[in-house]
Amino acid sequence: MIKLGIDRLLQTSELRKPLQGRRVALLGHSASMTSRGLHSLDALMALSELNITAAFGPQHGMRGDKQDNMVETPDEIDARHDIPVYSLYGDVRYPTPEMLDSFDVLLVDLQDIGTRIYTYVTTLAYLIDACAAAGKALWVLDRPNPAGRPIEGTILEPGWESFVGAAPMMMRHGLTFGELARWLMTHRKIDLDLQVVTMEHYRPAEGPGYGWPIMELSWVNPSPNASSLNMTRCFPGTVLLEGTTLSEGRGTTTALELVGAPDLDFERILARMRRERPDWTEGALMRPCWFEPTFHKHAAKRCSGLQIHTDNSHYRHEDFRPYRLIALLFKSLRLEYGDYPLWRDFHYEYETERLAIDLLAGGSFLREWVDDPEGQSGDFEQRLRADESAWTESVAPLRIYS
Repeated sequence: MIKLGIDRLLQTSELRKPLQGRRVALLGHSASMTSRGLHSLDALMALSELNITAAFGPQHGMRGDKQDNMVETPDEIDARHDIPVYSLYGDVRYPTPEMLDSFDVLLVDLQDIGTRIYTYVTTLAYLIDACAAAGKALWVLDRPNPAGRPIEGTILEPGWESFVGAAPMMMRHGLTFGELARWLMTHRKIDLDLQVVTMEHYRPAEGPGYGWPIMELSWVNPSPNASSLNMTRCFPGTVLLEGTTLSEGRGTTTALELVGAPDLDFERILARMRRERPDWTEGALMRPCWFEPTFHKHAAKRCSGLQIHTDNSHYRHEDFRPYRLIALLFKSLRLEYGDYPLWRDFHYEYETERLAIDLLAGGSFLREWVDDPEGQSGDFEQRLRADESAWTESVAPLRIYS
């Protein structure tokens, strides 16, 4: 039975000894739960030996109340515990001196989903920098990576840093949050009192969960649209849809597991995908479907689309490559509908100049390959393999779990 970092901290007095006599803060969100379903802040406050002085919330808030991107959360006083809850997705995204003055040790208990652009990764990176500069300690209470160990995509290019890309990381990074913190500290070459409260009995190579302990740990949405294990497996690819005019299923009950539009034939696109690179479509079930979003892109319009299913016997964890799958979908769409207005030009995560698709991809390479009539899948594959090999080598010494 898996034991989370928060569970080990609560159950093991020896682990808590270094916290005694120090002011402690918690960075958490809606999925910051013990294995028995108690919010981590409530569980820590119940330990009379700890002096919990503040809490922090990332995007979507400490309690996970904000639905969409770029919807900010204000600072507040926790109604139950009467301590300040500082927002790192409100007036600021980098902690202020006042915020840093509220604690000596910051406990980070965030459920990640294994993808570079998830903004909790950027919040972690900012806090690592800030705590190092202020002489604060940072402890990561480790949690599973539901996307598991596979690595896929490209590494963020220099100059493309943003709130959806804090460092030259792989899109699907294959690390837990604790391992990721170790990589960020190593990459930044900073002096930080970093501790990782590790998990026990974490087995990312074993099915059927491959990173998520099915029937051991309840799924709690870490963000409003991260509604299932299926979504987290698809997300390293489907998140790219946010930078397009295609619906990613927001406004349905299966956001980021779907793709569609009212003016395209996705059965035709899927047939082209299978002709172009059948190996990039393997590992999961691709189902043509129809849906009508209730809000967001194409609201109240009937969309032709595709749904990706990884929750059945067709799923093969090591063969499913969602980044390649969605890149192939874009390329096939461009080949079938040459002048289709695919790329969405709008303000995205506080960026007003650069295209959202480039911010998400970590450079312009993906978009340029899709739009290049001479661009071949082998060119794209060569770039991916080079980046994947480099990332695999760089993170190997920092992995905690075999």
